[in-house]
Amino acid sequence: MTTVRKKGIARGRVQGVGFRVFVQQYAEQFDLTGWVRNMDDGTVHLEMQGDPAKIDELAKIIKVGNFIIKVDSLELFDIPVVEGEEAFIIR
Repeated sequence: MTTVRKKGIARGRVQGVGFRVFVQQYAEQFDLTGWVRNMDDGTVHLEMQGDPAKIDELAKIIKVGNFIIKVDSLELFDIPVVEGEEAFIIR
């Protein structure tokens, strides 16, 4: 299996609405590792690592959001894989 890592920046109604837990739950379902963190500027930064198809699927889910979460944009960038990472955490 090919492993890739993507850095993401989410903008919109993504803080104070359960966005980090939302992302973590789906990441765990897709067996992805990485992290998600609120930033002072109101964005949320995340890194996802694992199967490229599962990362793409999670990105689609993030963009859709839910009845509270409203993602206006999600930028994704390829970054180097982190060896030995075992979980997806909220920072």
